[in-house]
Amino acid sequence: MPQLLQNIDQIGRAKQRDVLFLEFTNTAAPYASNPAREKILTWFDANGIVYVECGGYTSEMRTEPYRGQVYIDVPYEVSDPAYMQLEAFLEHADGSMRWDGARFICYPLDYCMRNAQQDAPGFWDRWAADF
Repeated sequence: MPQLLQNIDQIGRAKQRDVLFLEFTNTAAPYASNPAREKILTWFDANGIVYVECGGYTSEMRTEPYRGQVYIDVPYEVSDPAYMQLEAFLEHADGSMRWDGARFICYPLDYCMRNAQQDAPGFWDRWAADF
């Protein structure tokens, strides 16, 4: 049975908050064997950081394959201890990534809401019929 993944903007709308997302830009190797991804997810597990595999930001203009992206279930609150720990692990003090081939992204709720019409029943069936 195929695994059904939510896209990051769907998660933002469901949570009704800004959402944190990690994507991997090194496409030379399959995401499952990406050493940076393996180390990051191992650290998440060891530190109680909940994450869920998810798709990228939804587009009605294109589809993309799953490339190892994850939603990070930590609120984007710069004063929250869990967020501060996560940020310190992923980024240098200047905001650059510690991990080559990884990007740490926050999708604001208002940006996620731009795709709210996609949540309507039958939206994707109608979209596919008109494709």
